[in-house]
Amino acid sequence: MSLKAISSKDAASLDKDLMEIGGWSLDQLMELAGLSVSQAVHRVHPPSAGKNILVVCGPGNNGKSTSRGDGLVAARHLAQYGYEPSVYYPKEGKNELYQRLKTQLDNLSVPFITDFPVAIKSADLLVDAIFGFSFGGPLRDPFPTIISQIEAASVPVLSVDAPSSWDIEGGPPKEGPGSKFMPEYLISLTAPKPCVKYYQGRHFLGGRFLTKSITEKYGLDLPNYPGIDQIVEVGVDAEGRL
Repeated sequence: MSLKAISSKDAASLDKDLMEIGGWSLDQLMELAGLSVSQAVHRVHPPSAGKNILVVCGPGNNGKSTSRGDGLVAARHLAQYGYEPSVYYPKEGKNELYQRLKTQLDNLSVPFITDFPVAIKSADLLVDAIFGFSFGGPLRDPFPTIISQIEAASVPVLSVDAPSSWDIEGGPPKEGPGSKFMPEYLISLTAPKPCVKYYQGRHFLGGRFLTKSITEKYGLDLPNYPGIDQIVEVGVDAEGRL
């Protein structure tokens, strides 16, 4: 299977096309992204393996893309699946969309934790939804400390779109927080990003909503999704081709 990676610039343009030409709303894109993330969690870590899922969300970016509401949506779906998720959200998005996602979690009694070092010790799996495809560094507080704590922890990690701290084009930083961060699982949303060529774990793709015109415009060659699944597992080779 050979899938094309898409640059952060093209990923942003694709999101814009989906909303301005395709008729999609930001809410819908967040929902589909979060649903894909939740299915990936269930695939690699069913509730029988441990229900305590810690979802770490990064700052929203003024509602211009799905980042990082997908973590909040995933936590909601995980609660409905029978997990016991908790959310660490150190820099909350202030616009109405993020506040509504937070209200939905409050209504399901999903806790928002403040003591991250304690929470990470009891987690069965951590979802890294801190940064999206637009991240280019440098890390700003409090995220260097958070990423260092995730990197040092023994809990398995599923990262969304890219392991947080990684450059979307260049992969892991050469030194400092994240330089040795290699999560067990990665889910790419819509299409893989170039940094997948540095990744060495199990890799999933979630993007079962793209139209033929969009895939042709961006030269995407997406796989067939089995059954009713929103995700498909794909491999990664040394040249960044999937």
